[in-house]
Amino acid sequence: MPKYVIEREFPGADRLTGADLREVARKSCDVLREMGPRITWQQSYVTENKIYCVYIADDEKAILEHAEKGGFPVDRISRVTAVIDGSTAD
Repeated sequence: MPKYVIEREFPGADRLTGADLREVARKSCDVLREMGPRITWQQSYVTENKIYCVYIADDEKAILEHAEKGGFPVDRISRVTAVIDGSTAD
């Protein structure tokens, strides 16, 4: 299945408490369980005013459905075409 990076505008994201993040994660996991195996959340990165999420999903439609059901913003969906890191240079 394809991998996607989702960009979410979330003003003040860097000020979310551990409890806030736990609640967001729980809501996301509840929706994922409901949707079944066609979408998987790998991880998210919280920055000052955005959250970047990495998902594996059948297609962008599944990403949008998850966002709608969970009440999460989606500002941009980008399909990952390659992954590189320091070892790529070797």
